[in-house]
Amino acid sequence: MAVAALIAIIDAMTDQDFLSARIDGDGTIAITSDQVSVPWWSFTKTALATAALQLVARGHCSLDQRVDSQPYTLRQLLQHRAGVPNYGGLAAYHEAVRRGDKPWEIGELLDRVASDRLDFVPGDGWRYSNVGYLFVRQIIEQAVGRDIGSALRYLVFDALGLDSVRLATSAQDLVEAAWGNDTGYDPGWVYHGLLIGTPGDAVRFLHSLLSGVVLPADLLTEMTTSHPIGDGPLPGRPWETTGYGLGLMIGRMAAVGLAIGHSGGGPGSVSAVYHFNDGPMPCTVAAFARGDNEGRAEYEVARLARLNRSALD
Repeated sequence: MAVAALIAIIDAMTDQDFLSARIDGDGTIAITSDQVSVPWWSFTKTALATAALQLVARGHCSLDQRVDSQPYTLRQLLQHRAGVPNYGGLAAYHEAVRRGDKPWEIGELLDRVASDRLDFVPGDGWRYSNVGYLFVRQIIEQAVGRDIGSALRYLVFDALGLDSVRLATSAQDLVEAAWGNDTGYDPGWVYHGLLIGTPGDAVRFLHSLLSGVVLPADLLTEMTTSHPIGDGPLPGRPWETTGYGLGLMIGRMAAVGLAIGHSGGGPGSVSAVYHFNDGPMPCTVAAFARGDNEGRAEYEVARLARLNRSALD
C-alpha cells in the first residue's frame, strides 16, 4: 500500500484540551512536541492484534484453529466474533471504577461476566469485547513468556524504534501523561492492557503497519479485511459505514472516505488514530482530546485528513 511520507504536527500542548498529529505530503518528516505521552485506550487493540499476527507469522499459533479447548479461534477473538461477553455493560464494574476500588483479579472478572457462557455461537454474530482481547493478551504472553508490555515491545515497537510506547501499570503512569489523572484511575481496569505513548509514535506505528513494514503481506490483508457491523451512519460521529478487521475499525467517514485504524476512550480523554487511503495522497492522522466523546477525536482526524487533501488540490 503506497503511503505518504510522514509529517506529524502536534497542534497543541498539555495545557490545552487537544493533541493531534497530521500527515502532510511534501516528502519531509517533522515531529514537534513529541515528548508528551497520551493514553492510547483501545488503539492498544491494534497493537495487540499486530503482536498476535506476528506470532502467526512465526508459526507460534494459527488464526483459524480453536484456542485451547474453547469453541472460538484467534481470528474470531481479534474480530470480536467469538461471542465472549464484555464487562462494558456490567454495572458493578463501573461502580467499582467510580469508587476507586482496586481492579478485580482476573478470575473474579471472568466470573462476574460469566465468560464461560458465550453471547452467540462463534462466527455467528459480532459484539465488541474487551474480555476477548484479554484472552488475546494471555495468548501473546504465554507464547513469548513475557508480560504484555515487554511482549509488545519485543514483537512490535522495538523494531520500529518507538521508544515512547509503554504499558501503563499504575495510576501514577497516567498522572505523568497529558491531562493527568484527576480521578486516580487505575489502568489495571483495562484488562487487555493500556498503552501510553506520544501522538507522533501512534502515527508512526499505524503508518508503518499499513505501509507493509510490520507484517507479511498476506497477514496484513487478513488484518484489513472488514466484517460489516453497521447499516448506516453513527449519530454524533463521522462514520457513514462501519466494519471491523483484526484489531482495526474500518469504514467510511464523511467527506474523507475509507478510514482504517481505531478509536478509544477512558476516564478523562479519547483517542482516534486512522489511515485514509482515498484521494491523491494517502495520509495517517492521530487525535487525542479531553473528555469522553470519541466522536470529537474522530471528527478531528477527518478534518486533518481533509486539510491534507486540500493542500494537494
